[in-house]
Amino acid sequence: MARMDVRGDDLVVRLTWRERVAARRGDVRVPLAAVCRVTVEPAWWRALRGDPRRGVWIPGTRCVGTRGHLAGADFVVLRPGRPVVCVELRPSAPFRLLAVSAPNRSEAAAMAASLVRAAPEIDASTPCRQPLPVPDERGKGWPELPAADES
Repeated sequence: MARMDVRGDDLVVRLTWRERVAARRGDVRVPLAAVCRVTVEPAWWRALRGDPRRGVWIPGTRCVGTRGHLAGADFVVLRPGRPVVCVELRPSAPFRLLAVSAPNRSEAAAMAASLVRAAPEIDASTPCRQPLPVPDERGKGWPELPAADES
C-alpha cells in the first residue's frame, strides 16, 4: 500500500512495485512548501475528481494513477472502503491533489497530522477540500445580456 513520507524538504508518495506498474511511474515527490491543505476523507470515492488519464481504474477494487480536470491533474492511489489522506497543492506543483488510502482511520489521522506539522504554510481556514473551478457557464451560443440602462 502506498505511503506518504516526509524526506527532507519534500513530500514523497512511495508506491509499491504493483502500484508503480499500474500508475506507469515511480514515486511522486513534491516540495513541502507546495502543500496548502491536508484533510482526511472517510469516503474514498470523494477523493476522485476529473477524468482518468494514466493508470489503472478498476471500479470497486482500486484506482491508481493520474486524473485530469480543469485545474490541472491529481495523483491518486485509492482502495475502496478505506479512508483517504488528501493533500492539496499550490499551482506551482505538478499535481493539484495527492490522495492516498490509509489502512484505517487512526493511521490516516496520524499521517495527516505528521504532514501538517512538517509543511511550513498550511491553510487551516477550513477542514474541507476546496472545490474545482467550473468552466464559464455562458458557452458559445449564449447571447450576451444587454447592459442595464442607468436613468
